[in-house]
Amino acid sequence: MKLEKMEKIHLGEYPTPLEKMEHLSKKHTGGKFNLYIKRDDATGPAFGGNKTRKLEYVMKEALDGGYTAMLTYGGPQTNHGRTTVAAAIKCGMKPILVLGGKKPEYLSGNLTLDAMMGTDIVFTTDMEKAAKEVIAKYEAQGDKVYNLPVGGSTLTGVVGYIMAVKEIMDQCEAMDIHPKHLVATVGSLGTFGGLNVGIRYFHAPFDVIGVPVSPGTKKETVSEFVNKVAEFYEMDFRVTPEDINIQYGPDDAPYSGEEYNKPDPLTRAAMFELAREEGIISDPTYTGKTFRGLLDMVDKGIIAEDTIFLHTGGAMAVWTKEHLDDMQQELFGNCTISEI
Repeated sequence: MKLEKMEKIHLGEYPTPLEKMEHLSKKHTGGKFNLYIKRDDATGPAFGGNKTRKLEYVMKEALDGGYTAMLTYGGPQTNHGRTTVAAAIKCGMKPILVLGGKKPEYLSGNLTLDAMMGTDIVFTTDMEKAAKEVIAKYEAQGDKVYNLPVGGSTLTGVVGYIMAVKEIMDQCEAMDIHPKHLVATVGSLGTFGGLNVGIRYFHAPFDVIGVPVSPGTKKETVSEFVNKVAEFYEMDFRVTPEDINIQYGPDDAPYSGEEYNKPDPLTRAAMFELAREEGIISDPTYTGKTFRGLLDMVDKGIIAEDTIFLHTGGAMAVWTKEHLDDMQQELFGNCTISEI
């Protein structure tokens, strides 16, 4: 299939802003080069994020296929799930989430929004088994259920971030800026994989540097995904693991933290710095880790030229009870709070 034949529906507002981070550029580069931020946290719907670009293509496919319900998966605080729910509602489809873990006693963060939107939510320790049961239940009621994998990282959804590269290139030309790097999160691969395809397909003048959100992320997995996408869309390039740039951080303090959804104080420090210096909110699971990686690479000289940080959204995770509880002491120490 040719990329140009792919169609989508309208869910987000584009182009998303591309802004210079004035204060952080001065603070961390001494004015020698500039740091920019691509605001994919500002797409919509339901606060948006990087999943919206993918869902525009996925939902088009679902509507064309006559699906009436959209089912997807994730952890309890999945950003992908929340955005998929909102997209399904806009398209007149029933939203269903199958989430890993036990049913919580208290709803916070993304779960609050999922509940507000009337989502059917199933908690389970066996997603595959639960999904089969849920799909069978809805189809017995007459629905046709679209089964969307974690993160929307499909051959359809990945087109969103292939095309995002062209959007960034057009913005850079209009702004007369010439970044050499784009720093992005490495998660379920739809975003980072799509960007790696896009820079080659559109011959972008910048490379893509990935920061993983989970320990054990391998370049081989990314290169396999990129090649699968390139083959499917009849592109004339292939990559090796050596072509994939992932920065893991120090061995004793990796950018990913200890676990996927367990950020460390270094992540929170980077989040607070972005908020204090630029008034932009990141999250403790994805963008906070990636932003920490960006600043560390700049401070160590790994990055020494104009660079764009891709903000993929997810700030709702700040308001999850477990993260709020974990950062209370640091929050009180991060500002002046008094009573008169």
